[in-house]
Amino acid sequence: MEMTRQNVIIIGSGVNSLVAAGLLAKEGKDVLVLESRNKIGGLASTQEFFPEFKCNVINDVVKWIDPRVMKKLDLKEYGLELIQPDIVRIALGENKNHIFFHQNPKESSTAIAKHSENDARVWDNFVQYIQNLAQFLEELYTLTPPSLPNTGLKDALGMHSLLRPLWNNGTRGLVNLIRVAPMMMPELVDEWFENTLLRAAVSTAGIHHLSFGPFAAGTGYNLLHQHLYSNGVFHQAQFVKGGTGCLVSALQSSAESVGVEIRKSSKVKEIRVNNGICNGIILENGKVIEADQVISGLDPNNTFHRLIGPANLNPNFNTQLNNIRYRGSIARIHFALNSLPKIPGISEEKMDTLFAIAPSIEYLEKAADSVKYGQIPEKPYIEFTIPSLVNKSFAPEGKHVLSVTVQNAPYHLRNQSWDKNTKDQLRQNVIIVMEKYIPELSSIIEAASLFTPVDIEKEFDLTEGNLNHGEMTLDQFMFMRPTMSTAQYKTPIKNLYLCGPGTHPGGGLHGANGFNAAREILK
Repeated sequence: MEMTRQNVIIIGSGVNSLVAAGLLAKEGKDVLVLESRNKIGGLASTQEFFPEFKCNVINDVVKWIDPRVMKKLDLKEYGLELIQPDIVRIALGENKNHIFFHQNPKESSTAIAKHSENDARVWDNFVQYIQNLAQFLEELYTLTPPSLPNTGLKDALGMHSLLRPLWNNGTRGLVNLIRVAPMMMPELVDEWFENTLLRAAVSTAGIHHLSFGPFAAGTGYNLLHQHLYSNGVFHQAQFVKGGTGCLVSALQSSAESVGVEIRKSSKVKEIRVNNGICNGIILENGKVIEADQVISGLDPNNTFHRLIGPANLNPNFNTQLNNIRYRGSIARIHFALNSLPKIPGISEEKMDTLFAIAPSIEYLEKAADSVKYGQIPEKPYIEFTIPSLVNKSFAPEGKHVLSVTVQNAPYHLRNQSWDKNTKDQLRQNVIIVMEKYIPELSSIIEAASLFTPVDIEKEFDLTEGNLNHGEMTLDQFMFMRPTMSTAQYKTPIKNLYLCGPGTHPGGGLHGANGFNAAREILK
């Protein structure tokens, strides 16, 4: 049996894995990244889905990137360029009554005034309110969660940075955070807004990539999670120049510049554990690579159940793992179009943004019922972009790509499976909903590619197709993410660490998980 040795092995090449790899190598670690697929980047992939048509497979926009990652890895120097459109989001309304959200909150207020003067008057205050609360999370996300109930004086003192938002916003800010985080969206918007479309548009931030609707407790926390480092912009949206895959390219260049080795088509079969100590991995081809430390960028289920096995796990810890909820409910559809779609009430120069179809809070809640009952959503909550307007290389001249995120497409279907007929049904339901706002959409579609949660699970090794490696809920965050035994990026198995979105602070392309994990290893 062939055997080699490494200082650090990282399993998976997603954003967090590459962040951790670059940071560890900067500090002198000999780092090897192993990727099972023939391309790196995980969910931040850009690829061709139809001849001459490209798409961002999962993520069209980046909400925020941890400033520590940007600075420490010199991502701008390695080619990362973020494009911030003036209009960050358009909530589509009936009869051309859309709401335009701008980089400048005052311009958003002007747009909202066409729908409600009262809502326009309070918009600036609302945005500032959310930003102030998000500042607490910004500080919290830079920290390693405490190990409860074993938090000592040293750990407590290490969390002193949480005092900065208190200094800026007073104790009232902390009280408001404690109050808003467990809220359901109707409770929050009831305090601020009267317009139906605006209430729904605000609420979409609370259910982003979740399996439940706005009437669920804790959606207030998810809204704040989406608005870190937004600089007072509600519904912040940034496109990556060249496609989301260029974020990965910048991370790869940064990592390789300090000696990181990245091997593609290298699937890990087993994490080697002996007497509770991790000492390396075994590849699918039988090759053994020993290591001082192993870091998994995979979700907890794949890390512990597939690569280690319950026999090597403490029964109590195994129970904790079994209690993690995944429930993937996101589907992606990419349309190749023979022309630019015409959206009544929106000119071409305003279409390089993110669109949302969510007419009301009640619409969002009913759409979420499809996940609850294991059904194909008849009227799903839809977000879409036209990425070929941002990156011209995505489609031939005169043609375009329209990429749709379908929320409320359940991984678990009742009395049916994700076969061709089911996929066709979902695709047709989406087109019917979208044609209320793009009347001639069907006539300009050349081809379509659909990723269900089952497809996402298979393609990216994500349990139940969950993009966040576990649902973003209050009982699965901070010192409980992914479990109380693994919230500090360390695991009960010595020398084995986690760095994926299943760890604190959760999902997204921000890289905070990888940064924090690397810091723990370097202690």
